[in-house]
Amino acid sequence: MDYHILKTNTIDLPHIHNLNQGALPAVSSITLNDMTQFLEMADYFRVIKVKTNIAGFLIALALGKNYHSPNYKWFEKKYSQFMYVDRIVIDPSFQNKGLGLAFYDDLKIFCQGYAPIITCEVNLKPKNDGSLIFHKKYGFKQVGTQETEGGKKEVSLMVYKIP
Repeated sequence: MDYHILKTNTIDLPHIHNLNQGALPAVSSITLNDMTQFLEMADYFRVIKVKTNIAGFLIALALGKNYHSPNYKWFEKKYSQFMYVDRIVIDPSFQNKGLGLAFYDDLKIFCQGYAPIITCEVNLKPKNDGSLIFHKKYGFKQVGTQETEGGKKEVSLMVYKIP
């Protein structure tokens, strides 16, 4: 499949927001304003395009951001350097075509000399089996679990050591 990974532009945000909201509850709901803030704050905010279609996006933040996610804060307490994947979403019509792998391979290159590990969380409650399988297959290891939203959610906290 022919694809391109590009920096996200403001014009992409409404489509990305729709992709995000369509992926609930696998990812958390966010507003278009939150997306704009990610565009300003994230170290890595990319889209993957197939022809001219946005097929997915990935948002990642390094240590030291003023970001109040309880999962980001968990990693911040445990690790001195990391790149935290806040969310990765692939449009259902483009899933299982290697685009998630392409994103993580690109993020690994981006992290070289910047962060020795990539961190993320994957929902255990409600369970996101597809993401758990994908991340374990890629080489992520669970290093903890955490309940959030007053016990409504539980996540697997995962780390990938960049070779």
